[in-house]
Amino acid sequence: MEHTTLHHKFIHYKCCVLIPTYNNAAALKEVINGVLEFTSNIVVVNDGSTDHTAKLLEEYPDLQVEHHPKNMGKGMALRSGFKAAFKSGYQYAISIDSDGQHYPDDLHLFIEQIDAHPNAIIIGARNMDQPGIPNKSSMGNRASSFWFWVITGIKLSDTQSGYRLYPLAPLNTIHFITRKYEFEIEVMVRSFWKGVNVLSIPIKVYYPPDNERITHFRPFTDVTRITLLNIVFVFLAAFWFTPIRLIKNFSFKESKKKLYDHTVGSPDSIRKKSLSMGFGVFMGITPFWGYQIWLALGLAHVLKLNKVIVAIFSNISIPPLIPFIIYGSYYAGAKLLGKSTDLVFSTDLGIQDVWEYLQPYLYGSFLLAFVAGLSVGLIAYASFHLAAKVSVKK
Repeated sequence: MEHTTLHHKFIHYKCCVLIPTYNNAAALKEVINGVLEFTSNIVVVNDGSTDHTAKLLEEYPDLQVEHHPKNMGKGMALRSGFKAAFKSGYQYAISIDSDGQHYPDDLHLFIEQIDAHPNAIIIGARNMDQPGIPNKSSMGNRASSFWFWVITGIKLSDTQSGYRLYPLAPLNTIHFITRKYEFEIEVMVRSFWKGVNVLSIPIKVYYPPDNERITHFRPFTDVTRITLLNIVFVFLAAFWFTPIRLIKNFSFKESKKKLYDHTVGSPDSIRKKSLSMGFGVFMGITPFWGYQIWLALGLAHVLKLNKVIVAIFSNISIPPLIPFIIYGSYYAGAKLLGKSTDLVFSTDLGIQDVWEYLQPYLYGSFLLAFVAGLSVGLIAYASFHLAAKVSVKK
């Protein structure tokens, strides 16, 4: 994209480039000059730098500059930048780090996403496998991306990149609480909970040699802060935001269709669906109370069965049926072992008495599970074939 065209697009979309900086004067000048080739819509936040950053910024009187009297952290620098940009009438801000690792000629990649995703945070995803990427950065990014997926269900290859496009209006409604590097996680998660989409696009990245690179990231302190924030978000997602979102978005008609599409209407073969039903019933009757569904799903994954069907049919052990399943298991086991099928209820039972009842129950539960699972599987198989024949005749 030509520089003039991109300059007009920044004006059209009311977009600025936000540069938070702290003691990076050596690289900052090159970054600003690089961005100026594409747009003059620039907001710089000097986060209490003690080098000659303030003096350097005096060379750019036309730029919007915000100064923090003391260093407050990257998160606060971004928050100040968002507020200042929004107050100045900007609707979007593309943040770019001041250490020179990002390429200004990638700015057009973000601008081009606005029409398709006007209400989204766009992350500039780095290739973390390229030569020169520090191992600790690559490992930290993988861990961060994993937790972001756990919290939001969104898979991103890079959640720690500072090269991003932000829609400012929705961010202006959120009261953020973090101040340092962990803010870049908070802004993604909390914006997502507010209905802002989060996606990524590939970008170039340059990592200078270790002896030339300036970083203010403190491995132990900042990783600890990020980890604690992720733990809080995992609990909030599990017990508050995810349930509320599911309730708000629940549609009986749509849920019924999705359930059908993942079970009876799935493209799986008749054999696979029948096996899944039978296996689900089998696992639901086995004596692994409290763990039946988790074991069923794990084994279904290994056996390549339909996990949704397995999960549904493993719930055969619902409370109203539990007494019948337990007694049926005991009865089958007692018959198998040649023991009495009578149950004696007494408060005076010893360990030996407990084993006398437990042993037939354990044997019988697996026998009953096998017979019930096999029966359900065969009935399902016959029913699917019959339904298929009727459908063909129609």
